[in-house]
Amino acid sequence: MALLCLLTGPTQAVDWVDLDIAPQELTSALEQFSRFTGMAVLVDQQLSSQRHSLGVQGRFTPSEGLRVLLSGTGLAAHYARADAFTLQPVRVREVPLPAGVTPGLSDSNYAAAIQTVIQRNLCRSALTRPGSFRAVLQVWIGRDGVVQHSRLVSSTGDLMRDKALVNSLQNLRIDRPAPSSLRQPVTLLLLPDSSGKSMECTTGEGVSGR
Repeated sequence: MALLCLLTGPTQAVDWVDLDIAPQELTSALEQFSRFTGMAVLVDQQLSSQRHSLGVQGRFTPSEGLRVLLSGTGLAAHYARADAFTLQPVRVREVPLPAGVTPGLSDSNYAAAIQTVIQRNLCRSALTRPGSFRAVLQVWIGRDGVVQHSRLVSSTGDLMRDKALVNSLQNLRIDRPAPSSLRQPVTLLLLPDSSGKSMECTTGEGVSGR
């Protein structure tokens, strides 16, 4: 049986709150979030262990601040009431395909399509440009080809790069609809040039500064 821990902050939740939660293990980040907002958090420690939050800084409503705090963790909040929530693994939302459109790709062909789009997207920034770091990412893709969720499984060692990687995947659209047989989540391994297996960018392709 997984250990469940109830975390509680002040007696009354707030409408707006200034959050300053640094990147850290998710469980401790949620403890701070509870103290800031007064929200009750029911945490399954088996689910939250080995996950890290990229933190959240700024003025937010509690729900928006929580969304940012959970970004890249592969977890989502399920609200028991307005001031209390539990965590659950993200799921792909059912979305209809445009009329007359069918996936028509095998999983292996679709994997190649995913790599092409993500590679092109990462190559647009010098910070996320593959070749100088190692990272493991997971993405959940809807039937319409849009990335709905992501998880940073292993850090690059650079906080700014970690955040940029997660942000670059938000609402990213793959060129083709996803096949119904696609196993979720899709795991992406980004390797440095020294491995001989890294993604390659065309010289100067869409690169912007850090």
